[in-house]
Amino acid sequence: MPIHILFEDNQILAVVKPPGILSQEDDTGDPDMLTLLKQDLKERYNKPGNVFLGLVHRLDRMVGGVMLFAKTSKAASRLSESVRNRDFGKTYVCVVQGTPSKSQARLTNYIRKDNKQNQVTVFNKPTIEAKEAILDYEVAAVSGRYSLIAVKLHTGRPHQIRAQLAHIGCPLVGDLKYGAKPTGGINEIALWSTSVSAPHPVSKEWMCFRSLPSGSDVWSLWTNPQLEAASSMLSRA
Repeated sequence: MPIHILFEDNQILAVVKPPGILSQEDDTGDPDMLTLLKQDLKERYNKPGNVFLGLVHRLDRMVGGVMLFAKTSKAASRLSESVRNRDFGKTYVCVVQGTPSKSQARLTNYIRKDNKQNQVTVFNKPTIEAKEAILDYEVAAVSGRYSLIAVKLHTGRPHQIRAQLAHIGCPLVGDLKYGAKPTGGINEIALWSTSVSAPHPVSKEWMCFRSLPSGSDVWSLWTNPQLEAASSMLSRA
């Protein structure tokens, strides 16, 4: 599989994950980014033995876009610390069915995951075993019954964007698990990781890596300039 590398140095590796590929291996044995990238590094640099690559964050299987990996244990530790300190920016664009009642808002909910069902439940108030989930959203454009929305995560809970937007009545296009209506010809969940930003683990310089969704499926309703504008709405300067 061709791997789109956005940036690479001795400490980090930023790539674009295609939709449909796991972030890391699971019981299915299907291809995953962590394994594919380790193999790629081993071949490109002719490295003997095992190759270290740290998974800093995850994307759901059907979500594409920017992912950042650590090439050393030091980088992995420092980037993980950035995640814990919420000094790690993640922005997305998505397409939802309908339009939120507010053009922009912060959603604060509590999410509890059912591991057996691989699905989460959203609550409005603190609940046993539920973790706080916070995101900002802004409506970028509307086309008929669909809305293009920019999202900035403040926490990284499982299925957070999918579940929280569905909770306000606007499920992501293609996301049947969280209540989207079946749409003919849509082959993926309309969610894309447009940017990942963080301080470099060694130089401390602020980094930002970007990617836009392809013009296939429901994304074709909007031009690249519109998608670019949406992806920049909630990005950290």
